[in-house]
Amino acid sequence: MTQSRTPPALQSLVFDVDGTLADSENAHRLAFNHAFAELGMDWQWDEATYTELLTVSGGKERIAHYWHQRHPDVKALDGRALADTVARIHELKTAAYEQSVQQGAVQLRPGVLKLIEAATDAGLRLAIATTTSPVNIAALMRAAIGPDWTQRFQVIEDASTAPVKKPHPQVYLQTLARLQLPAAACLAFEDSANGLAAATGAGLATIVTPTRYTAHQDFSAALRVLPDLSGVTVAQLREWHREMPAAASA
Repeated sequence: MTQSRTPPALQSLVFDVDGTLADSENAHRLAFNHAFAELGMDWQWDEATYTELLTVSGGKERIAHYWHQRHPDVKALDGRALADTVARIHELKTAAYEQSVQQGAVQLRPGVLKLIEAATDAGLRLAIATTTSPVNIAALMRAAIGPDWTQRFQVIEDASTAPVKKPHPQVYLQTLARLQLPAAACLAFEDSANGLAAATGAGLATIVTPTRYTAHQDFSAALRVLPDLSGVTVAQLREWHREMPAAASA
């Protein structure tokens, strides 16, 4: 009979950014629409359209996906011109998003800052594992936490260091490697099915806090699904983390 082994103690919390730390998806949607208008395009992503597009990870990838939906006849010979246009749209979108963040349009989700502070005080190591661009992350975190926000996180992995988008686990595997910790010593925090797949693909137990854009997705593989992080304590996280072997063997 196989004996269960005691799991390592909880040592690190690993956070996604968009939708998880901040309810930023609507600001991203509006920034995309601003970029389309600035270029004289007739595209307009409403909430229903953007909800569908969020199944595609990455801003440039989302634009290209929609382009091919609208113009399925685009041929390989047009690839370079298409890539240049997508890059220009994304550049304008990023600038519009950064401006909206600076104007206070995006806030941290309930309970996030309190949990970050409590986890730091408790000696847990914090990390970010996202495939969004570093410019977007910096704009958001500077506005929400302050200019020294990077000091809160021992590891930051983003689109510049982990180019393979979620649901691929690359960003989480690289985060664990840099933390020099096993997945069993960490908890991940996500808001989407793609993010959950990426985290669990790297072996991480995951707490999901859906947004209105992702609430319909399948989170059956999550350790917990919560409305947000309000009232979540480090003691609770440690308790849930200790439950992992029992949950896995059930």
